[in-house]
Amino acid sequence: MEHMLGLLRVHVHKGVNLAVRDVRTSDPYVVIQMGKQKLKTRVVKKNINPVWNETLTLSVSEPLPVKLEVYDRDTFSFDDKMGDAVFNIKPFLESVKMHLDDLPNETIITTVKPTRTNCLAEESQIIWTDGKVIQKMILRLQNVECGEVEIQLSWIDISSSKAV
Repeated sequence: MEHMLGLLRVHVHKGVNLAVRDVRTSDPYVVIQMGKQKLKTRVVKKNINPVWNETLTLSVSEPLPVKLEVYDRDTFSFDDKMGDAVFNIKPFLESVKMHLDDLPNETIITTVKPTRTNCLAEESQIIWTDGKVIQKMILRLQNVECGEVEIQLSWIDISSSKAV
């Protein structure tokens, strides 16, 4: 078994201006995948601005890219794809490894800028808040006409069983 670094909590907050895949609306859900792990949120019916407010937890043994896909649930056919995004967790993990326990609350550790190789819609700050490292991201969906998904990353260090 591979050595596990810890647990990555991906809080899937909401979708904004998602693509319409049914008549005037969609029934979206999110799939998060890293390596062989694949988790999904519940379906929010008839809403192109859904609020999932769900936390999905991935075990991390190496800093692989995380893929996020949005689908429209269909009853009588295959679910329609509503876009995807990929994000890199390396800057987040580097911040976690700094062990910043003495920082004041709401301290910005670093900022990740949007580039052609990531799906960030705007700058994403990695922050020390309430005794843990968090990163809020707005991901612009690719391979679709419109849509963004807002998420937040946090970390559970399994060696000390402390959420950081």
